[in-house]
Amino acid sequence: MKLGVMANVFGDKNWSDACRAAKEVGLEAIEPGCGGFVGKAHCDPHKLVKDSAALGEWIKAAKDNNLEISAFSCHGNMLHPDKKVAGEHIADFEATIELAAKTGVKVINGFAGCPGASEDAKDPNWITCPWPPYFGDAVNWQWEKKVIPFWSEIAKKLKKAGIVIALEMHPGDVVYNTEALLKLREAIGEQICCNFDPSHLFWQGMDPIVSIKRLGSAIKHVHAKDSKIDKSVVEFRGVNDWKHYGEIAKRAWTFRTVGYGHQADFWNEFVSALRLVGYDGVISIEHEDPLMSANEGLTKAISFLKGVLLYEDVGEMWWA
Repeated sequence: MKLGVMANVFGDKNWSDACRAAKEVGLEAIEPGCGGFVGKAHCDPHKLVKDSAALGEWIKAAKDNNLEISAFSCHGNMLHPDKKVAGEHIADFEATIELAAKTGVKVINGFAGCPGASEDAKDPNWITCPWPPYFGDAVNWQWEKKVIPFWSEIAKKLKKAGIVIALEMHPGDVVYNTEALLKLREAIGEQICCNFDPSHLFWQGMDPIVSIKRLGSAIKHVHAKDSKIDKSVVEFRGVNDWKHYGEIAKRAWTFRTVGYGHQADFWNEFVSALRLVGYDGVISIEHEDPLMSANEGLTKAISFLKGVLLYEDVGEMWWA
């Protein structure tokens, strides 16, 4: 396994400086944003695919610092009912496919998206219950008329380029849990994979270890991010929470740096389960802890995970 980072933690630096900073703190991989919600501060695929000299310099910055590009991050809502929003996110994603094909990067991380509840909707509609019946009808319409058709076409482009989409299970998105991801993968095929981030699963009441074992070889990338549930708030009103991330004391849950939501015993089991299902790739740190600076959150995560990751090949069982 290799320890990497989602590059947005270096948002105050240009690409070259971000790569240098990653190397200096002992990381071996980096995951740049290519559009959608994460922006293009370190990697604009539209420009790079058209400028071979600029692309060469961009690649060189990573190589000079001995960094692997673990994946491109292009987290957007390509199913947004506002055609302008959807169009921008689709354009970023398609440019990222082209960039991945040119650079040999095999994984693009992203979201499945969330459409509206009908053709005339103006906003996305995340549906989480079947009744009254119009909710059940709407979610069926979303999958049959929007989700499946869209990803069927995108999967053709991904397959032609030799790339997979690693979907992050995220509330507010049609693929927010393991069951939904497997449903989409079954309908579309093996181009639909997973970027496994346990932080979103904890507060939904899911067991990430169970999810890893169910997803198996569908896991193509992993984020290291933790979350902490405030039991006193959950017992008062449940886990779903629309309060701003800054209202920490009032929220049911909060993103935390690894080790501040769940201790080493969980993360030891986490990396062991990943290896059990055949994942031995990059563990990419994502910092979104509102109680720590980006520098402190990253530094603590690196220190913590260096004692958790499994680095060497298993070898022969001489005792068996």
